[in-house]
Amino acid sequence: MQLVTHKKLYLVSGRISRPLSEAIADEMGETLGEPNITEFANGEIHCRFSESIRGSDVFIIQTHAHQNGSSINDALMEQLIMIDAARRASAKRITVVCPHYGYARQDRKASGREPITASLVANLFKVAGASRLVAIDLHSGQIQGFFDGPVDHLTAMPVLVEGLSSLKGDLSIVSPDAGRVKVAERYAMQLHADLAIVHKRRSHTGFKTVEAKEVVGDVAGRVCVIVDDMIDTAGTVCAAAEQLVDRGAERVIAATTHGLFSGPALERLTASPIEKVIVTDTLPLPDGIDPDFIEVLSVAPLIARAIGAVFADTSVSEIFGGENLS
Repeated sequence: MQLVTHKKLYLVSGRISRPLSEAIADEMGETLGEPNITEFANGEIHCRFSESIRGSDVFIIQTHAHQNGSSINDALMEQLIMIDAARRASAKRITVVCPHYGYARQDRKASGREPITASLVANLFKVAGASRLVAIDLHSGQIQGFFDGPVDHLTAMPVLVEGLSSLKGDLSIVSPDAGRVKVAERYAMQLHADLAIVHKRRSHTGFKTVEAKEVVGDVAGRVCVIVDDMIDTAGTVCAAAEQLVDRGAERVIAATTHGLFSGPALERLTASPIEKVIVTDTLPLPDGIDPDFIEVLSVAPLIARAIGAVFADTSVSEIFGGENLS
């Protein structure tokens, strides 16, 4: 007996990522599956797929963020439950798509008696039944090694470079700290710009307080673009912007993949010398943001191409010319 099988692509989204997932599905000409996510009276999450996914190549899209009373832990748990449901429904392969990977900053022990929570999250995905992971601009590349399986580490650099390419004037790409220098160098090469570095240190007198100390590189009279993987409370980027203006920068713009904008972030950014913030839609943005101040670029086409490559078993790195691996 001979049986010819056909691969079936099944896209499904968590609640917090629904707008981005719909855009990804539109790019691929697909429709989103319905996970029928509900909550019991005590807050427990329940999931049941509307159709059979036996033998399907399932892609479960969920960004890890807080929104409208739900926490980042709710988003993560929701995705884990969908993975478990897909495994028990006999999906052939389950790929976790995390536009923003939660707990990525806890990727090492910076001091004694601390967890490495980024590794814990990867282990949870594997135990739940995921066989592959797709993420965008992880906080550090080493997180790829935490997941026991293939990891496709995408970068939003092509999207942000296209958004920045229209800037006029002498351009300087600025790394807000020493740890982001390699990424800033890649942006500088793509945009044919100079490179500058802000030396940053954490304050010893205040928890989560950032002090920007020095600027390496000539920024006087230049349009400075601070590039980073995320803006959370905006302490780092605002401190860097003030240093750049003090040293004669003509304009300061911030470009980041993940706009968390927690706590006082928007107030700090509005009061800072930053002229504009460019972000992607990996995370849902707070209500009431000024579209003239915060420009949002979509990564849906990028993720759609990556999902298509994974489904077709072709190279993902060729989408970026290998730049996502450096």
